[in-house]
Amino acid sequence: MSRGRFFRNYTIAIVGLLGLFMISCSNPSNSKINSSDLNQSHQEVKSMKLESTAFAANALIPSKYTCDGENISPPLAWNDLPTGTQSIALIVDDPDAPQRTFVHWVVYDIPATVSQLPEQIASNDFQGVQGKNDFGKLGYGGPCPPTGTHRYFFKLYALDKKLGLTTGATKEQVLTAMEGHVLGQAELIGQYKH
Repeated sequence: MSRGRFFRNYTIAIVGLLGLFMISCSNPSNSKINSSDLNQSHQEVKSMKLESTAFAANALIPSKYTCDGENISPPLAWNDLPTGTQSIALIVDDPDAPQRTFVHWVVYDIPATVSQLPEQIASNDFQGVQGKNDFGKLGYGGPCPPTGTHRYFFKLYALDKKLGLTTGATKEQVLTAMEGHVLGQAELIGQYKH
């Protein structure tokens, strides 16, 4: 084999190995970093929990908390708020209502130091701001489905700021103010049949 041919084959082999090395170093490691970052933030959101001592997830809400009973808000508790949470918002609605999703409760600017809401929240002794529900009232309005079994979604949001909305804001106003400020969320679903 001539000397020139040897060096040409040697150079091609080196360039090929370098190319393989660069490919193996760049793509897999970058995708690992990105996926672990995504997983980390995904786990943070998933680890937030919202529970009630009044009913289990996907179980029936006791009539005490509905229009058939005392129509008072159920006790709620949460944990694992993401770092940087400045306030908490809660929206309760019924997507099974006829014609549109019916809003039962809107609460916002709950301090990040609060980790539970006791039963029967009244607007005058509450750390947070009550919004307007679709009954046209401030505060909580319990399940009151016209027919069939409905699902009630209790959605809790950890926010990186206080919303600063006045009392009586609607669900739409709260959602608009929250845009770009949600650090994490949790959900609890209860059911009720009239």
